[in-house]
Parts: sequence; structure tokens; C-alpha cells
Amino acid sequence: MPPTNWLAILISTFIPMIVGFIYYHDKVFGKAWMDTLGWTKDSMPKVNMGKVLIICLIMSFLLSMFILINVDGPGQEGKYDSFKHGAGHGIILTFFVAMPLMVINGLFERKNFKYLAIHILYWLITLVLMGGTIDALNHWPADMPAM
Repeated sequence: MPPTNWLAILISTFIPMIVGFIYYHDKVFGKAWMDTLGWTKDSMPKVNMGKVLIICLIMSFLLSMFILINVDGPGQEGKYDSFKHGAGHGIILTFFVAMPLMVINGLFERKNFKYLAIHILYWLITLVLMGGTIDALNHWPADMPAM
């Protein structure tokens, strides 16, 4: 495997949090999301946000490493080392991994369509940006042999 661009991994690790900060803001989808749960700002369960953010960063790092392995490998060099190619992988990951997992859990948790749609759209945006960033900034040299 070629050397990893750790700056790309760092940027990608923070993408879910940055997108989430914007996406789940009250003026975007935050109010709609809280409505699906029957919450208001005042009734939201209290949590240790420091702990939540640290765990989210660790999970985002693991996701970034998986995406790196998924989008940057032998046979995916040259014209495939692009934001567009990585974004395509993000779309595939959303519809073939994230969405099925969320829908299966959501059905058993009795979540409604609006709740699921809000989260699936969040992950679509997030995984497209993560995949695009990682693929645009990491390059598998064309002369490197496949393992």
C-alpha cells in the first residue's frame, strides 16, 4: 500500500462532525430531527458532550481508514484518483451499507420514514465528502505492483 496522506485522513475524520454541526442545526434539519423523536431543545436528554465528541472522532477515524482502503488501491490510480471517484464510493457506501443498517435498526426501533430519511441524507452527504476528500488526496502510484 502506498504511503497514506494523514492530512486527508485528519480532514476526513472531522467531516462527519462539521457536516453534522451544520446539518443538525435548528435552521437546517435539527428541528425536524428533534420533532421525529418528540424532543425540544429543553427536553433533550443530557449527555456528556465531551465524551460523545471523543467517541465520534474515534468512530470517524475508523470510518476514514475504511474508506481509504475502499477507494485507494491497485487498479484505482490515474483517472480514478479524484474527488468524483471517491464521492462515487461514498454514494455506494451509503446505499449498500449505511442505509440498510439504519433501515433495519429503524424498523425494529419503530422509527418513522422522516427520521430515517433525515439520517440517510446526512450520511449520503458525509460519505460523499469523506470519500471524495480521501480519494482526491491519496494516490496509488501507477508503477506500484498489486499485492
